Amino acid sequence: MVRSLPARRIGYGLLAAAVVLLGGTIGFHQILDESWMSSFYRAVITTSLAGIDSVPDTGGGQALSVLLIFCGVTIFALVGAALVEAIARGVLSGSERRRRRMIERLRDHTIICGYGRVGRRIAQEFRGAGADYVVVDNDPHEVEEARADGAHAIEGDAIEDEDLLAAGLDRAKALVAALDSDANNLYVTLSARTARPDLLIVARASDEDAERKLRQAGANRVVMPYSTAGRLMANLVLKPQVASFLNVVTSQDGADLRFEQIEVPRGCQVIGKTIHELHIRAHTGASIVAVAKKGGGYHTRPDPDTVFDAGDVIIGVGTNDDIQALEELFAPTGASVSS
Repeated sequence: MVRSLPARRIGYGLLAAAVVLLGGTIGFHQILDESWMSSFYRAVITTSLAGIDSVPDTGGGQALSVLLIFCGVTIFALVGAALVEAIARGVLSGSERRRRRMIERLRDHTIICGYGRVGRRIAQEFRGAGADYVVVDNDPHEVEEARADGAHAIEGDAIEDEDLLAAGLDRAKALVAALDSDANNLYVTLSARTARPDLLIVARASDEDAERKLRQAGANRVVMPYSTAGRLMANLVLKPQVASFLNVVTSQDGADLRFEQIEVPRGCQVIGKTIHELHIRAHTGASIVAVAKKGGGYHTRPDPDTVFDAGDVIIGVGTNDDIQALEELFAPTGASVSS
């Protein structure tokens, strides 16, 4: 309906022009006692602002001419504005279609709901990791900011199912509910979980009560930014070097040392072998600091006799080159890992 407004205003403008011409023709015919054709010609010339070849002899004719000129200026301004808006809408809709097509080509991406301070930081980490993501925000300014940062972004309300579908919910691997409102994050989580029972959902909460409700709604992980920030600030005082080290290795921005998680796939050459047999540190330079077995639970400081099974997730730490070598070691047989 909104998109038809320019065309509707153009139609109203043309109708107004026809009414003005009809009124001008009748007026000139009555005031100047001219023929109908001459009166129509005078009305067209006057309304179209082309000028008139002769000034009316009577005051009434002159007054009518001035009125028609003002009507003509108003009609042309309104119709011109509607035409410009229609052209602009056509250009914008074309750009929007191109953006939608790019999003439709994405697979296994993450949907970030909300581009406030938290959403921006999440997107920054994703960009540093080279991961695909789509931002959904109902604030046009925030959407433009996201696009200026190089993100795929949709102007829409994340609590609406159609906007989540437009962001590729059916093809996404994860969703982050980072809106400022706990209630909205709860709605987003419910909608996403209902549509995608297998989706990884990480949600933002302001307190323990919201955290509990979000988990009940289907969030896999819930983060409380204020609690996390408070814990980090306390550790910067109590354990400054430990906190600084963890901040460096968990950031995607230029860290020389970083953590990475790698899932052991089926067909991998390491299945059935132990950490000791693989000599991981000697061959890759990386260290395995934890192993999450498929059955559940983390094994920190894993024993050298720990056996790798398909579906296990390892947590490795090392430089970018070390992590690259570790990913190649755990890649399926015959597969290659690109940096």
